Amino acid sequence: MSHNSFGHLFRMTTWGESHGAAIGCVVDGSPPGIALSEADIQPFLDRRRPGTSRFVTQRREPDRVKILSGIFDEGAGARTTGTPISLLIENEDARSKDYGAIAEKFRPGHADYTYQAKYGIRDYRGGGRQSARETASRVAAGAVARKVLAHVHGAIVIRGAVVQLGPHKIDRTRFDWAEVEKNPLWCPDAEAAAQWEDYLDAVRKAGSSIGAVIEIEAEGVPPGWGAPLYGKLDQDIAAAMMSINAVKGVEIGDGFATAALSGEENADEMRAGANGHPRYICNHAGGILGGISTGQTIVARFAVKPTSSILSPRATVTKGNVETDISTTGRHDPCVGIRAVPVGEAMMALVLADHALRHRAQCG
Repeated sequence: MSHNSFGHLFRMTTWGESHGAAIGCVVDGSPPGIALSEADIQPFLDRRRPGTSRFVTQRREPDRVKILSGIFDEGAGARTTGTPISLLIENEDARSKDYGAIAEKFRPGHADYTYQAKYGIRDYRGGGRQSARETASRVAAGAVARKVLAHVHGAIVIRGAVVQLGPHKIDRTRFDWAEVEKNPLWCPDAEAAAQWEDYLDAVRKAGSSIGAVIEIEAEGVPPGWGAPLYGKLDQDIAAAMMSINAVKGVEIGDGFATAALSGEENADEMRAGANGHPRYICNHAGGILGGISTGQTIVARFAVKPTSSILSPRATVTKGNVETDISTTGRHDPCVGIRAVPVGEAMMALVLADHALRHRAQCG
């Protein structure tokens, strides 16, 4: 299997399967001399890990990260050496027996059939390589990316929230980033969060699932990152978000809504700002124009489909192309979009770290 790496100057390669001994990644391209320890990475993994509420899979994984290479402690604390940083996360609570009943069947809406069609072999235990378990490695790498961003540029705030759960959207007049960490659904609207909990409880108890829309912001990105053609910043962000499991749509700024706007409405008008930079009156473009950052907050959204593993019987076929039904038991997220928030943040950090180093290499 190829295509396990993401990025250019700052590059992440992930490895491992959902029910293997461990998962992990190798991060290459980090500048030397950056203070880095497992304590810098663990808090981000704790935000993503399963079993933290009744609204996510009850698989009990501590997701403790180990740094195997790429740092050296000279007495003043561990720092990056500029060599590849290898990160390990052991799997401790896999229950492979839960998947025996689907070994010969393809789950509708899942990658079971396409994986089998491409490789002729698949690890059906938890989805194997295509499992969302892989995203823990991305979150670990994203923590390193945040350290690189702070080293190269300074303070950049990356944060995410669930802005829609199934058909239910937040009220943007009540949008409050402080609320996101106060509820298990990463919702920035306290009233919506309370309603969503009741709604998702019903979905979970029915053995069903639902989708979500996640919004990721990056504040503090300077103007000038990106390139106008094949290295567009928004192109790479879109690719990063689309690479997350179960994502079926990505938009930057107002995205698809801009199709309904007039040119006058869509224009991000400018006035003279401080330090010779313009001040934007609005941000329909989501902080990127012509593939290059404007200095405004970068805004990206992605839509996550409902979890494919559900209790309700669905029509399918076996590996031998015999018609049958399938009902998936075991431990699954009723809305995989909830735990996608820290994953989206990590992917944004990975893209920005890569572009920060690219910009420094070309423009100083």
